[in-house]
Amino acid sequence: MALTGTFNKILDGKRRLAIPKRLKEELVNKEFTQIYIAPGTESSLLLFSEKGFEQQAQRLKEYSKNGPEAAQYLRLYYSRAEKVEVDSQGRICIPERLADLALLETKQEVVLIGVQDHAELWSIERWNTYLNQHGPHFDEMASQAFGQMPW
Repeated sequence: MALTGTFNKILDGKRRLAIPKRLKEELVNKEFTQIYIAPGTESSLLLFSEKGFEQQAQRLKEYSKNGPEAAQYLRLYYSRAEKVEVDSQGRICIPERLADLALLETKQEVVLIGVQDHAELWSIERWNTYLNQHGPHFDEMASQAFGQMPW
């Protein structure tokens, strides 16, 4: 099922984030209680289930022959990606180096959004800036990205 929704959360003093139940049900299961966190674009973090991370790896593998930039990207992406445990209260701890990369501070409001096959974690300031810059162009983006919409 596609991950959807916007969830405002607080990153606690230990960089722990409570995963909303709707997202947690899609990202973890009884056999795999871990989430992959990887660097995203625009100072965001990507959260994947094990299956989602493997699917992402397959997509990225297709680009691995696209020259030195692709190799550099993959090196930075995989060296920063980490698998973290979901605790009994449904929280994950964001590793310090990934929190720094996404400009996340403890006791700060953050936004967790569902984006089809993964979730993204943003600082509230970065997310609001993104919405203000791109939100007004939603219809234009849709037609440029997808052409004639099927509905």
